[in-house]
Amino acid sequence: MAQQRKPLITHMFTADPSAHVFNDKLYIYPSHDIPHDGEDNDNGDEYQMEDYHVFRMDNETADPVDCGLALSQYDVPWVSTQMWAPDVAFKNGKYYLVFPARDKDGNFRLGIATSKVPEGPFKPEPECIKGSFSIDPCAFEDEDGKVYMCFGGLWGGQLEKYRTGMFDPNGTEPAKDENAVCPKIALMKDNMLEFAETPRDIVILDENGAPIKAGDEDRRYFEDPWMFKYKGKYYFTYSTGTTHYIVYAVSDNPYGPFTYQGRILEPVLGWTTHHSILEYHGKWYLFYHDCELSNGINHRRNVKFTELNFDASGKIITIFPYK
Repeated sequence: MAQQRKPLITHMFTADPSAHVFNDKLYIYPSHDIPHDGEDNDNGDEYQMEDYHVFRMDNETADPVDCGLALSQYDVPWVSTQMWAPDVAFKNGKYYLVFPARDKDGNFRLGIATSKVPEGPFKPEPECIKGSFSIDPCAFEDEDGKVYMCFGGLWGGQLEKYRTGMFDPNGTEPAKDENAVCPKIALMKDNMLEFAETPRDIVILDENGAPIKAGDEDRRYFEDPWMFKYKGKYYFTYSTGTTHYIVYAVSDNPYGPFTYQGRILEPVLGWTTHHSILEYHGKWYLFYHDCELSNGINHRRNVKFTELNFDASGKIITIFPYK
């Protein structure tokens, strides 16, 4: 297939695409950017998303079909605002939509909503996942059927405010020469509604086996975790935020530690960069977003995808989005 880099969805602004294969079709679970004239700031107040639509592609060349409203913040008792990047998992004969949103106290939590079909609509649980915090959930299912929840995002996502294990409203990132804040991972219980353990750090190491430092903004974790498996190795992929790269690290264990490998995607138009990766019909694809439709307005984004390739050693070949 030729490289596909045009906006997939043009009748609304969408971002943060989590893509999956269900029933031999591609399903995209993005966030939904709502146009407004508010300011952009480091707290992410411009991202005023409040609902989700699911999109189905019957194959990799088909136009996406909007399956309609899947979930609204007004249907979730614990949510106050900002339903950001979601993900989904299939287990127990159900589809579990996991999503971040601010609770009534303004703190981000992760919630679960369920459906018997991949497109929804999804029925939310009345409470958030106990012990959850921050943003950007990724539900990774291993070959043994265990599902791990990866999550976390700095700044607006509040991850740095949990460095002590408890929420500190005045919490900040470490000094530049200290170890970077780690994303989190937790095994889910079989019911997919609760963590089976206290979330653990996903430690990312440099080529010398030392943890990546907070000042290493080309490589340190900022947000947008995604995990997949390729030729027996676990690939942990993420956004560097301030430097606008999608990068990856590799491990023999889903808990890590992971060793940094390189860049997947060079910067796109717009501040944020957010992605997912999957295999479909023998090829690998990267789903991501930029701001082409809005000519660079940060909170008016659009989903795209392109083919992803590996070299013989398992290295991901870097994608330059506008070449």
